[in-house]
Amino acid sequence: MSKRFALDDDRVAVVIGSGAGGGTLAAELGAQGIDVVCLEAGATPTLEQNVPAVYGRTRWRDPRTVEGDLNPDLPTLIAKAVGGTTVFWTAVTLRRQPHDFRSRTTYGALPGTSLIDWPIGYEDLEAFYAEAERRMGASGLHGKPDVPDHNNGEILKIGARRCGYRQVSNGHLSVNTVPHDGRPQCRQMGFCTGGCVIGAKWTSLQAEIPRALASGRCELREQAQAVQIEHDARGRATGVVYVDARGERRRQRARAICVAANGIETPRLLLLSQSGRFPQGLANGAGQVGRHWMTDLLGRVIAIMPGPVHNYRGTTNTGLVADGMHHDPTRGFAGGFLYASRGIHLPVWPNEWQPTEWGADYSRMLEQYPNMASAAVIGEDMPVADNRITLDAEIKDAHGLPVAHLAKRYHANDLALMDHALKNGEQIYRAVGATEVFTAMSRTVIHNLGTCRQSRDPADGVCNAWGRTHELPNLYISDGSQFSTSAAVPPTLTIVSLAIRQARHLAEQLKSNAI
Repeated sequence: MSKRFALDDDRVAVVIGSGAGGGTLAAELGAQGIDVVCLEAGATPTLEQNVPAVYGRTRWRDPRTVEGDLNPDLPTLIAKAVGGTTVFWTAVTLRRQPHDFRSRTTYGALPGTSLIDWPIGYEDLEAFYAEAERRMGASGLHGKPDVPDHNNGEILKIGARRCGYRQVSNGHLSVNTVPHDGRPQCRQMGFCTGGCVIGAKWTSLQAEIPRALASGRCELREQAQAVQIEHDARGRATGVVYVDARGERRRQRARAICVAANGIETPRLLLLSQSGRFPQGLANGAGQVGRHWMTDLLGRVIAIMPGPVHNYRGTTNTGLVADGMHHDPTRGFAGGFLYASRGIHLPVWPNEWQPTEWGADYSRMLEQYPNMASAAVIGEDMPVADNRITLDAEIKDAHGLPVAHLAKRYHANDLALMDHALKNGEQIYRAVGATEVFTAMSRTVIHNLGTCRQSRDPADGVCNAWGRTHELPNLYISDGSQFSTSAAVPPTLTIVSLAIRQARHLAEQLKSNAI
């Protein structure tokens, strides 16, 4: 049962958001003996329904305005629910490579990018990666079996080996291959991205939030959307104003505040919190809040095979081809990518596929659904200063506040990388007998990163190596917003690892009265 704290209790740490970063942070702070109030804008989802119902009830539907290369109707897919976007993540659990923390040094000064090196290195996260993998029950690691094979993954792996790829495996997924952490073994029901009914997939909803509440140190307030962070005359964050389920404004006092509201809503909240002392928004004296927005590049390779595949069966991702993750400038671009088999979930697939024309050809393609095999391409997205989140000058949300304005244009390096990956992905499926292959780069994006990034120099970013903002000593960034650069792997494992590391640091700071 959730503990209750008074609104004027200024001893608590307030965590805004309950996803991979916020949920893990709340759980770990509670384990460290720190009192926590976790504010979540959404409600607790019920997962005993079908995929379209889960997406419909958990997707962030607040209006946004868009310019640039993204789908204006659905530019990004994130959740507004307890557990955040982990509710419908694919559970791919991979570490960044050492060079991913030294992107500026590794790639050089790519024109048009805002590359920097992280203020931390792989060695700073290595132990936390291992801890996070154990916590999340990552398959194929620390004594856990691999996820079972099934047709969709096997087709990708066979084709890749025929094309000479060597880093071919079942990958690592935070899906229980044996009972773990009080949650059952996966039953191979498929449609993992729609929410795991039995809890075999690690999510903050089904693992971290229960852990936080069980500590006896955490209160979860759902349907509590943060709208402003307040500060005192000394420039210290003092509390969070939020709108509760009845539409009433509340103010929770705080000793420290950690923002983990996703890479769009985190900078939006800082910008909404402008004041006389911080006229451009909190932690934005250098004008870096909202800039350098990265999303990870997302593409699809869909093959029509000679016979049935039933790609939707079993765990969504059971095949991984990682040869492309390394940096090889001879390919004509910087950075890397990977292929991960991914089932095609028809209710949400059109958001990723977005055909240029809806008609007979698309209908003919859908008629071959049982024979489809598919892989996702995940690639490194270069930071560009003008790819950014700002406040819209005209459109307001239900609370009368400016909505987020999303500006995103792909860098030439992004397009070269994706073109290379999609062409080679087609070859993989041709090698295993595909009769037709369709490829596309998605204009609905995932993994919003970098909008409040870590930096050594305060002029280059928003927070330091611990996620603490350069300008406010008790305000932390605790989600993918703090990423200095993207990578060829999904960010969730790194977000969880950073949250564990940050929680230990923050708990020490609070216990020693350093903040």
